[in-house]
Amino acid sequence: MTLSVILITKNEAERLPRCLESVRFADEIIVLDSGSTDATLEIARRYTDQVFISDGWPGFGPQKNAALSHASGDWVLSLDADEWLTPELAAEVQRVLAAPQADVYEIPRLSSFCGREMRHSGWWPDHVARLFRRGTARFSDDLVHERLLFTTHARRLMHPIRHETYRHLDEMLVKLNRYSTAGAQNQLDQGKRAGLGKAISRGLWAFLRTYIIRAGFLDGREGFLLAVANAETTYYRYLKLMYLVAHKD
Repeated sequence: MTLSVILITKNEAERLPRCLESVRFADEIIVLDSGSTDATLEIARRYTDQVFISDGWPGFGPQKNAALSHASGDWVLSLDADEWLTPELAAEVQRVLAAPQADVYEIPRLSSFCGREMRHSGWWPDHVARLFRRGTARFSDDLVHERLLFTTHARRLMHPIRHETYRHLDEMLVKLNRYSTAGAQNQLDQGKRAGLGKAISRGLWAFLRTYIIRAGFLDGREGFLLAVANAETTYYRYLKLMYLVAHKD
C-alpha cells in the first residue's frame, strides 16, 4: 500500500520542517501553499517535488480537497503544518497500512497551548479522522473547522498526533480574529442569524463548557486562558454574523 501525505501551508517556515521530517517514510508528500512570503516553499521543496501554489484562499475545507486532488497513493494522511508524527505513531501507521482493517482511521491528537500539553478542556484525546483510503472520503467545504466526510466505520489508532496550536498569546489573538470571521461567514452561508443576546449567551456557554464541564480547570492557568479564548472566539463569531446579516438585509 502506498501513502500520500497532504498538507496546506502559508508562512509555516518555523514549524514545517518538524512536520515533514516526521513523514519521510511516506511514498509521496503533497504541499499546497496559498501565498507564503517566508521560506515555506523552499523548505517544502527540500522534502518533495510535489509542491503546488493556489491562486487564492477558498477556505480550509476547499483547500484541503484541492490538496487531496493531487494525491496518487492508495492511502492518504492529512496533516497541518503545526502537527507532527512521533516515531511510535509513524510505526503504527506503517503497520496498519501493511494489513488495513478499515477504510478510515481516527488518530488521537495531543495539543499544546502556550507551551502546555492540554489533557482536559475538551482537547484530549480529541480523535480526528486523518488516515483514509483514497476515494473513500473527502473534506467538508467549511471555511474553518473542516472535517473529513465518510460513510464507513472508522477504527482508531493508539499513538497520538502531536499538535502545537498557539505558541503564545499574540498568535492566539490573530487566529481568534481569523477563525471568528470565517465562522461567521460559514453561518451566514447556512442562513443563520444572530443578535447581541445570542453572542453573549453562546460566549458564556463556551467558557463554562471548556472550563467547568470539560474540566479545563485541571489544565492550570492555560486551561483558564483557553476557556476565555473559546468564549471570545464564539462571542465575536456571533457579533460578526449579526453585522453580516444586517449588511445583507
